[in-house]
Amino acid sequence: MNRHKLMKQIIIAIVLGVILGWACHNYATSVDEAKNIASYLNIITDVFLRLIKMIIAPLVFATIVSGIVSMGGSSSVGSITVKAMVWFISAAIISLVIGMVFVNVFQLGVGLNLTVPAVAVDSGLNTSGFTLKAFITHIFPKSFAEAMANNEILQILVFSIFFGSGLAYICKDKKSPIVTFIEDLSRIMFRITDYVMSFAPIAVFAAIASAVTVEGMGLLYDYGKLIGLFYVALALLWGVLFFVGYIFLGKSVFHLGKLIREPVALAFATASSESAYPKTMEALNQYGVPKKVTSFVLPLGYSFNLDGSMMYQSFAVLFIANAYGIDLSITEQILILLTLMVTSKGMAGVARASIVVVAATLPMFSLPEAGILLLLAIDQFLDMGRTATNVVGNSISTAVISRLEERKGNLHEAPEVTIDEKVTTTTS
Repeated sequence: MNRHKLMKQIIIAIVLGVILGWACHNYATSVDEAKNIASYLNIITDVFLRLIKMIIAPLVFATIVSGIVSMGGSSSVGSITVKAMVWFISAAIISLVIGMVFVNVFQLGVGLNLTVPAVAVDSGLNTSGFTLKAFITHIFPKSFAEAMANNEILQILVFSIFFGSGLAYICKDKKSPIVTFIEDLSRIMFRITDYVMSFAPIAVFAAIASAVTVEGMGLLYDYGKLIGLFYVALALLWGVLFFVGYIFLGKSVFHLGKLIREPVALAFATASSESAYPKTMEALNQYGVPKKVTSFVLPLGYSFNLDGSMMYQSFAVLFIANAYGIDLSITEQILILLTLMVTSKGMAGVARASIVVVAATLPMFSLPEAGILLLLAIDQFLDMGRTATNVVGNSISTAVISRLEERKGNLHEAPEVTIDEKVTTTTS
């Protein structure tokens, strides 16, 4: 589908979704009726997300393996991995600090003076399993078939690295039929992606309409300060990411920003990074990033480079502490941020992952779990912003790592159109 045409359709879908959601919210005579109406709208969104999930596992496997084979072995993989992890950790620290600063400067939650409940409140979220031990062991698949069936991106990534490295070793002097098969599989999955993405505007329309039907427009006013400052903080984070990108990529980083508008809008509307994954890959390839880099760094970023989610978690934990009048020292806040850096690495593939991480972190610091209920009502709106930010962060990081590898000469095959050539062509 034409990129600009799809982008316009998504924007129109967002506006129409808000209008329909507002109408349905006013039409509903009770909360239960509003939820019932939203459940029918959610059918469309659920079908779309299931189709996206259908694509992700084989697409990630095929692109990673073909990328490793084209890199000719594991030496380039190691170099890229080191650069990626340095970027991911640095970005996570910056994201957490921005969230902490905003909550402290604007005193979000202060004055609510909520009473800490005598008994624990069930938030309905599954917070078990968020430990360092569980995360490390979960990285490594006990069954590739199980990892594929459950869309465990990190486990698929690990298996694909082993498989791709082994395939690259036996194909040093000849091209194996397996390589041809995997390259064809990658092309097939991208074609299927085009079919699924043509359904995106309808899914966006349904997702927005459903959220507004249940929560109503008034929710945006009631939580205006929290939502507004959260998006201001996200804008600041975007500014930092693009500034760092400018240092490495020059003016071409703004061209990258134009190319990723569509996947960012899609991630924002559906609150799902998975829905934006195929289009993000396409945008990076159009920008000039070799597929061998995109197919490796991007899936890695989906597990380790979640800038928007990291900032949201520091926002949420400190907001809850302020709402209950719990004074946290700077040392305690830093300790919380370090804890979030560890626990959040297990969030990939978990439903409503960021808020689940928050719910799992609160009891570690004797903060009331009931505070999570303050955020559940508006989590959909916050999730949209943090998910879009995750896409921006992963796109810039992939482009920067590609540029660094090109400078070192680790990419044996240059892309058909280089980054700077593509920008010159576009702006001339």
